[in-house]
Amino acid sequence: MGFVAGFLATLLFHQGLWSIFNHIGLIPMSRPAWPTDPVPPLGVPSLLSKAFWGGLWGLAFSPFLARISGPAYWLSWILAGAIALPLVAFFIVPVVKGLETPALWPRYLVSMMLNATWGLGTAVLLRLLGAGRPVQGTAA
Repeated sequence: MGFVAGFLATLLFHQGLWSIFNHIGLIPMSRPAWPTDPVPPLGVPSLLSKAFWGGLWGLAFSPFLARISGPAYWLSWILAGAIALPLVAFFIVPVVKGLETPALWPRYLVSMMLNATWGLGTAVLLRLLGAGRPVQGTAA
């Protein structure tokens, strides 16, 4: 369920906020939301690549974060998205691809907002799918 929630959160929440930013001109975005340009090496649409990685992040985080309850559940997903995803995107992915670290400002702040929204969306979708609930003990 973590993969499904993370995949859908990318399509709905992450790209939805990206679209809003583009529409209101709050932050100049170099690419449109829901991009369909091909991504090497397989040539899949960029949107599907983003959603796939969002799904993998959801799969990675859900065993730990889906068990948390109350306000900490929501906050943990938002912070995981806002902190972990941009750190990897800015400091690990470029190294793996042999690229330079991109300019941080204001892209890093934008990335934090977009990925925090992804985290919130993943948390919401997990709850809607029935997977974002704490493990209950059995009554004796």
